[in-house]
Amino acid sequence: MVRLWVILGVAAVVFTIYAAVDCALFDRSRIRGLPRGWWIVVILLVPIIGGLLWFLVGRGRAIRVGRVFPHASAPDDDPEFLRRLRADAEHEERIRRLEQELAELDDDTPSNRPRPDDALGSDHRRNDGGTETPGEPGTSGRPDA
Repeated sequence: MVRLWVILGVAAVVFTIYAAVDCALFDRSRIRGLPRGWWIVVILLVPIIGGLLWFLVGRGRAIRVGRVFPHASAPDDDPEFLRRLRADAEHEERIRRLEQELAELDDDTPSNRPRPDDALGSDHRRNDGGTETPGEPGTSGRPDA
């Protein structure tokens, strides 16, 4: 029975020291309830209950970064969402303008210039042997024939 009391006493001392050190090193802006010095006094004077109170009440939650309106319920209330919508719209408008410029450049090219896939002209075709033959397939291959 004495061992149990010794183990519980050591655990209480370790818990109290841990709570006091945690309170001393905790971010000042996140401490709730009492100032830091008063929390340390409470932890040291009321060992187990003071530590429990520190962890349950005194320690504030971490502040979420990037949340301007934590109570925003609709996307149109969130300024970050609206900013991304504007950026997306500007990006789409830029793409539309570039596509329009490319279409205008395609209209300016001469129409009599042969296309790359038809480099031989429209009246020349290749037969299976790889030689050029004018006109329809099956002709003699000579232009005067």
